[in-house]
Amino acid sequence: MGPGVPGPRPGRREGRRQVIVFCGYANLDVVGRVPHFPRPDERVHASAVEHLPGGMAANAAVAAARAGARVAFAGALGGDPLSDRFLAELVAEGVDTAWSDRSAFLSTAIVLVDAAGRRSVISEDDGLGGAHVTVAADRLAAAGGGLLYLDGYRAAAAAAAVRPGVAVAVDLDGCDDPADALRAVRAATHVVVGRHRLESFGVPRDGWSALAAASGTVLAVTDGASGWTLCTPDGAVVTGAALPVDVVDDTGAGDCFTGTFLAGIDDGLLTAEAARRAGVAASLSCTVPGARGAPTPDLVGVALRRLPPDLPQPLLEDPT
Repeated sequence: MGPGVPGPRPGRREGRRQVIVFCGYANLDVVGRVPHFPRPDERVHASAVEHLPGGMAANAAVAAARAGARVAFAGALGGDPLSDRFLAELVAEGVDTAWSDRSAFLSTAIVLVDAAGRRSVISEDDGLGGAHVTVAADRLAAAGGGLLYLDGYRAAAAAAAVRPGVAVAVDLDGCDDPADALRAVRAATHVVVGRHRLESFGVPRDGWSALAAASGTVLAVTDGASGWTLCTPDGAVVTGAALPVDVVDDTGAGDCFTGTFLAGIDDGLLTAEAARRAGVAASLSCTVPGARGAPTPDLVGVALRRLPPDLPQPLLEDPT
């Protein structure tokens, strides 16, 4: 258990501490820090251009590992030095990379971060297909089970990834097909999705709770600085505010939320408490540059204790 994470207490379930396998994007992020996003035909001078590790699944894996979870990364990379370095950085975070496929390539994402810390991303398709998801799911089942995370680009494979002892969690960021998204919601035990994306699938706010109930899924809807909403299968709804911070770079904040949330669930935290910690961690991640600004549990704990008294507090009862 990581530093700063309290031991079992009344009302808290004992964590399983099974492995969480993160299957999805690994990216080399080429990050340009610009005063504003360029308009067509405009040239903007960057104050810095950096090459940083990224990718939804890899970022979430790092956040979960920093939160104390037992984590593996099942991505698709190459056999080149850049891929070697990418995996070595994950190993340094305590992530098991032996689940990764080295027969593909390390994809690239171009990330622009403006003066307000907002980011705009151009991502490249990677080499991770449905067959890779099947291999990861089979291996996890053979290892005794655990939690399999899929990013939104793999949402169509969610139903086929379910195995005895294997629960599937999906971050729907990156999923553009409403039919694939809704099938993934029905197949997964936990789904994280941004408000704008969920609404683009035709699910307005007043339909979130019904979707969670009909699917038997814990649905966490994130909304940036406006906080998050948690809907559970029995129709309960819990909301939480984001921690007010000075934003430096919001790249990877959603990945931080997802990784921290799943680590909390695996550790036995009550569902709303896991979301509360994840929301604070995501806010703190915006205070540092790069996609892997996930804080350690002790920093999250300090921030939780220092929440302003007028900041809305979510219920800590587990509605499930």
